[in-house]
Amino acid sequence: MSCISAADTRKTKKRPKTALAALFLAMLGGMAGAAEDRFTLRVPDGLAFADIRGYETWQDVAVSEVEGGLKLIAANDVMIAAYRDGVPGNGNKFPDGSKIVKIEWSQKKSAESPYFVMVPETLKSVSFIEKDSKKFPDTSGWAYAQFVYDAASDTFRPSVSGAACGHACHTIVAAKDYIFTAYPRR
Repeated sequence: MSCISAADTRKTKKRPKTALAALFLAMLGGMAGAAEDRFTLRVPDGLAFADIRGYETWQDVAVSEVEGGLKLIAANDVMIAAYRDGVPGNGNKFPDGSKIVKIEWSQKKSAESPYFVMVPETLKSVSFIEKDSKKFPDTSGWAYAQFVYDAASDTFRPSVSGAACGHACHTIVAAKDYIFTAYPRR
């Protein structure tokens, strides 16, 4: 299983909806207490979950819908500042220290909403990418990780090995500094 499969990215539809992003962020607050041991996890020969400590408060970049799921893509302050400065573009790349997280849930129709809206249901996974050109020169400075969530045990487990696990997939967006998700107009 790759961090973010090519099939996943082809099926992704970006839908930058502020209300949906706000709902996702509200759900993250409830996730904060879940699986407290997650910060001790590490992808074999790769990144640690602790590398994204505080991701629950990162700013949204975009939301996407994939087959059977919804994703919130959020980034740390370093990456958000780069996006706002127009990265990627004009040959500019994200600076070292940039981190982006993708949180995926299964989806269901809202029982409360008076109109049709799909909302997150069960947490499925947390995937992330971190840029450090010195530590990861063989993957254009990026390292990748994915942790799958098991609701029954309220735990995460690594689903890949190595920091380069998602690089091959991301080479198709090399011109965008290996990042699929654009920062849509707000």
